[in-house]
Amino acid sequence: MRAQREAEIVTRSSPPVFDAAFAAQFRELLTWRRDVRRFRRDALPEGMIEQLLGEMELSPSVGHSQPWRWVRVRDEAQRASVRASFTRCNADALADYEGERARLYASLKLEGMREAPEQFAVFCDHATERGHGLGRRTMPEMLDYSVVAAITQFWLAARVQGIGVGWVSILEPEVVREALAAPPGWKLIAWLCVGYPEEETDMPELVRAGWENGQ
Repeated sequence: MRAQREAEIVTRSSPPVFDAAFAAQFRELLTWRRDVRRFRRDALPEGMIEQLLGEMELSPSVGHSQPWRWVRVRDEAQRASVRASFTRCNADALADYEGERARLYASLKLEGMREAPEQFAVFCDHATERGHGLGRRTMPEMLDYSVVAAITQFWLAARVQGIGVGWVSILEPEVVREALAAPPGWKLIAWLCVGYPEEETDMPELVRAGWENGQ
């Protein structure tokens, strides 16, 4: 499938034209792409995840290395291990705050791991030979950045379909890797919760909660 998509890109004779209406819609897409923590439990349509991953693979990567490794996590025991990691890390983070800031932190919903019907661990394969090292000899972190770019592309593709994505980073990467039996050379970049959001808004939840304005 990947080879077919790449062949289609090569054989196009002229680029598409993106008009002003499309540009306005694209800005709307960027505005409404939000980090979702409150999900409905409804399953996504058959084939939707495969479609989104296909669109994600069009993302740029250093040296065309495509170092992203998406692990779709459905096993409840594995999910529970990762939730336990979040609980530990979140408690440690809360302990770093005091007073009103601690109260506000404790009130935040920072993950949707119990509700989101689809969840992914996204790794960067630092041992990949694809790309033959092009573009990363002096900046090996470009592999990680390539995975972040792919996640962003997946996020936008999901939002086009009315699907929300939440990035959970309050985790112990090694615990997640071991829970999923991921290879030693894979570095955890993100845990993503994916599903239909309970509510739609163009304002970041942390802004609405007052986290950034010091309330």
